[in-house]
Amino acid sequence: MKKAVLEGLLFVVGEDGLTIEQIEEVLEINEDEAKELVMELKKDYESETRGLRIDFLGNRFKITTKFEHKEYYQKLLENPETNTLSQAALETLAIIAYNEPITRVQVDAIRGVSSAPIIRKLVAKGFIKESGRSELPGRPILYETTNEFLDYFGLSSTEELPNIEEIINESEESDESTDLYSSKYIEDEI
Repeated sequence: MKKAVLEGLLFVVGEDGLTIEQIEEVLEINEDEAKELVMELKKDYESETRGLRIDFLGNRFKITTKFEHKEYYQKLLENPETNTLSQAALETLAIIAYNEPITRVQVDAIRGVSSAPIIRKLVAKGFIKESGRSELPGRPILYETTNEFLDYFGLSSTEELPNIEEIINESEESDESTDLYSSKYIEDEI
């Protein structure tokens, strides 16, 4: 059962991964048991019938895709039908663009929900990238926009983004309120 819990934990933390110490603490086991559990799960993932694997990257264990399947992942990402951004992805991208560099946890705090899968998608699409580590406890990854982001939105720098304070002031001055549930607004897809 603990192996299944470990698998779920690795999925939940996503690209942040888990240290041996975190595994020990959460599963309430000692270091040897934690290492054995990780090795058992890693062995399960080595099967050719699995598309994922467990890697040790940046002193953390993470679930990653298998490199040998890379060409298929690229086809999916390059396919125009699957190459769209949801409202949540656009929201996350805007938060990063206006607050860069920013950690995933900070993005989550602003959005009020987990952004891990969306951030992975934005990294895969090349709109954002890792730009270092924060000085906050745990040294979380910092994210910032890329040149691809600027090119796509026709900007020479993030300084050309619309001024948020002006947008907020304009919306406060507007007497009209928008009913978001019945709005006819349709989001342009990328």
